[in-house]
Amino acid sequence: MKVAVVGATGMVGRVMIKVLEERKFPISELLPVASKKSIGKKVIYNNQPYEVISMEDAIKQRPDIAIFSAGGSTSLEFAPKFADVGTTVIDNSSAWRMHEGVKLVVPEINANELTTEDKIIANPNCSTIQLVMVLKPLHDKYGIKRCVVSTYQSITGTGVKAVEQLRNELAGEKGEMAYPYPIHKNAIPHCDVFEENGYTKEELKLTREPQKILSDKSIALTATAVRIPVVGGHSESVNLEFNSDFDLNEVRAILSNTEGVKVQDNPDVNTYPMPIYAQGKDDVFVGRIRRDHSQSNTLNCWIVSDNLRKGAATNAVQIAEYLLKNNLIKNTSTVSYEV
Repeated sequence: MKVAVVGATGMVGRVMIKVLEERKFPISELLPVASKKSIGKKVIYNNQPYEVISMEDAIKQRPDIAIFSAGGSTSLEFAPKFADVGTTVIDNSSAWRMHEGVKLVVPEINANELTTEDKIIANPNCSTIQLVMVLKPLHDKYGIKRCVVSTYQSITGTGVKAVEQLRNELAGEKGEMAYPYPIHKNAIPHCDVFEENGYTKEELKLTREPQKILSDKSIALTATAVRIPVVGGHSESVNLEFNSDFDLNEVRAILSNTEGVKVQDNPDVNTYPMPIYAQGKDDVFVGRIRRDHSQSNTLNCWIVSDNLRKGAATNAVQIAEYLLKNNLIKNTSTVSYEV
């Protein structure tokens, strides 16, 4: 496959290239794409340097797949241009997620909805992915009535600028600020920008995207998203009200048998998910599974995952793998290109 990685020099883009390499995705030609200031730089794939090219050059080469991680405005402008030459676009930004007719995909849950006609496919928000990986099997069994989620999100979700801010603060040095406040020894209840209703965009993504992925608008969701000074991954405190009662051992068994989910739930020996152990892994970890005694049919749990991997790069590559395995990618060599 001829594969373009758009945003190849960014934090998520670099992880995407690493995941493509680790999972041995069959690439005949890699096209690293980035902004004009990065053209000519090198990225390493399978120990070989590849030169970063422009968006226009990549489109002319008609890749089979383009995996985007370059921001919403870039995706809105260029994803259709790739699609027009036959490329299947997997987009990691929020640009296409809620568009009617664009599939929002977590492969373990709804990849079977994909067809050859899906030329732009949306990768969900990182916090959404780890949430729905746990919600899906429980919703199938008990029916989720309401979900209350509070997130504790890694600075890597903001990007390189945030990582540099924390490093500077740890070293006692001044530098560019990714956040309006220090992040070291702090928790900032502000992920993405605030909307008029008082919620941030990140919180609204968490309330809307799961309904689309699970194909059920009856699930009531509300969220509070908080940025904390960790780099390993995002954590979520989740309260689930079901339509029917449940057995805790059955809940653990259901989650233990769910592909991509690992149960870490033994408080007797201090076993529970933490971002320091999730970093670099592709699984979604769940623990602190317990009944909410304040309300019937309600469960509490704690979910952790590496937001750069399953929350972004790995999920996108898994979509590409599904497309390839199921012959859902058209040969772009038959599509003409016009400037």
